[in-house]
Amino acid sequence: MTNADDAAPDVFARRPQRADARRNYEKLLTAAREAFAEAGVSASLEDIARRAGVGIGTLYRHFPTRRDLFESVYVDEVETLCRAAAELADLPPWEALAGWLRRFVSYTATKKAIAEALNHESDVFASGWKAILAAAEPLLRRAQDAGEARPDASFDDVLRLVGGVTMYPFADPAQLERVLTMALDGIRVRPPA
Repeated sequence: MTNADDAAPDVFARRPQRADARRNYEKLLTAAREAFAEAGVSASLEDIARRAGVGIGTLYRHFPTRRDLFESVYVDEVETLCRAAAELADLPPWEALAGWLRRFVSYTATKKAIAEALNHESDVFASGWKAILAAAEPLLRRAQDAGEARPDASFDDVLRLVGGVTMYPFADPAQLERVLTMALDGIRVRPPA
């Protein structure tokens, strides 16, 4: 399985090894993720440092540029999504695929600001995308082999379908779940009644 470590080694080279520095790094990633989800790409770096409980100098030590911070948050999210595919792989085929696609929709819905900030042609974005495909595409193949997912659907088809669910914000989580279930029903094969 390809993982995000293979995908963007230069981003991971920035990760600190000392425990205290690593804690600050993780707090900054969490704060940045929240700030970008709330305020988009214009989120203040000072606000991110304050949310993390560190000084602005600590933020700049870990992330010398705003782009470094965007890339690091993106790679961290890709790692999480790839781990989710591995964690779900032991479930029955349809449950594994549907569970991962739900996580993908959640990931996509909250990552629009970061996607806007990164050039989709950048090495970090491209290698992150490859890692996602390598981790999750086997879930679709497994569901297809089990006769539970449409055999004519490519993984790109599936991601475009469920990714479309995130194009417009949902104020009501129940509506998001209903629309996502409708999209998943379009992928699922059900035996005739």
